Amino acid sequence: MYPRRRFLSDVTHGLSGVALLSLLQRESLGNQRLADGTLRDGNPHARPKAKSVIWLFMRGGLSHMESFDPKPMLNQYAGKTIGETPFAGVQSAGNLKNVRVVVVNDANGKQRNVLYPLQTGFSRYGQSGIKISDWFPNIGTCADDISVIRSMWTTDDNHGAQVQFHSGRHMLDGRFPTIGAWVSYGLGSLNQNLPQFINIGPRFFDTRDGHYLGPAYDAVNLKIDPKDPLPYARPEGDVSAAQQQHAFELVSRLNQLGAYQYPADEKLLARTRAYELAFRMQAAIPDALDLKSESGTTRTMYGLDNDATRPFGEQLIAARRLVERGVRFVQVQHGDGAAGAWDAHSGLKANHENLSRQVDLPTAGLIKDLKQRGLLDETIVVFATEFGRTPGTQGADGRDHHPYGFSVWMAGGGIKGGTIHGATDEIGFHAIENRHYVTDVHATILHQLGLHPESMEIAGRKRLEIDFGNVIHDIIA
Repeated sequence: MYPRRRFLSDVTHGLSGVALLSLLQRESLGNQRLADGTLRDGNPHARPKAKSVIWLFMRGGLSHMESFDPKPMLNQYAGKTIGETPFAGVQSAGNLKNVRVVVVNDANGKQRNVLYPLQTGFSRYGQSGIKISDWFPNIGTCADDISVIRSMWTTDDNHGAQVQFHSGRHMLDGRFPTIGAWVSYGLGSLNQNLPQFINIGPRFFDTRDGHYLGPAYDAVNLKIDPKDPLPYARPEGDVSAAQQQHAFELVSRLNQLGAYQYPADEKLLARTRAYELAFRMQAAIPDALDLKSESGTTRTMYGLDNDATRPFGEQLIAARRLVERGVRFVQVQHGDGAAGAWDAHSGLKANHENLSRQVDLPTAGLIKDLKQRGLLDETIVVFATEFGRTPGTQGADGRDHHPYGFSVWMAGGGIKGGTIHGATDEIGFHAIENRHYVTDVHATILHQLGLHPESMEIAGRKRLEIDFGNVIHDIIA
């Protein structure tokens, strides 16, 4: 005997609580009215150029100057203070006014005055000739498929900038929905057996995404382990698939009787649909994360035959398999620890050499694999971090947090490959040409997905202009 209450309990735990709440609320809010009175129906507002997003986030702050924005002036003036160089003006009060400090007199988040030379070389790649760090040679081979944005800026000088990059709002403002939550909110599902929004890898300290949109729009956290992808993913006790199927069918019949008695009960209908999806996910998620079916060539492309690259490579193969099956937004975060492993306050060379070795080959493998499968045209890939590192040295061999100018890149989904957009000054201090706040990346993603950010505003939650951002049209093909 497998009682109804026990089955419901197992299903609830099977989606680790938050995931089931997400499913329940998604169904109950399926026809939610927007602030303008229209019904949200899950359809794009305009013809989309992309279907899904794979969001790669380097936690801790990747140095823009040692990755995608070379600054030879750092070598020329190495060891001199900024005030002793022709670039003293970068530290004028007017140039530094945007930063909002959370922790006053924190040991980190300083400007650092003595210029530190580049810790790696650069090479030109592809027909576009984009200069990319020698720490990222494999990404370099994809230069003609990516658009490097060298003029990002943000306003948090500490690791709250991780939250800010995802939500667009400074942590002093409170908590707001992230870009993954907005994509999930704005678009209908492509696969009724899988979540719309998935996180893989270490979360930053804010573990929620939906916030005022509700838990329906939080990411579902997955491990790359088909036997145990979610906590409590299997029923308690020794229950066969046949027994579980019989129990599920019984509960469905009972719910149908309830629906007959109470035809206007939308919550009952939502709960029934959520249980059905929860049941289907028990099979769909392990199948999506079963990497054994991948060919040897593909496994090598992602670096699964190397201890350094295997963990991130497995995550990126899984990301490809998930978008292939219709997941809208897959967020892969790299760099464990409270601040994130890329936070190189000392030993920057050793730190970045090691971490770039972990992500470079798998990331290039993802781009090439999506391309050869015909998926790159409909999948946006974003490679980002919360801020850059200071041109000046921290201690003997590190760089501090740097929100004034840094780099990200995008590829696929109608993004123009082989392009460099924007620029920082000659020592990489400030974004000075085609400056972009973090929500401009969000706006560009939503635009390519056929969504208008201004149309996604719910009653009682007035959004600011900075929340919407501006589409970066120059990088759109």
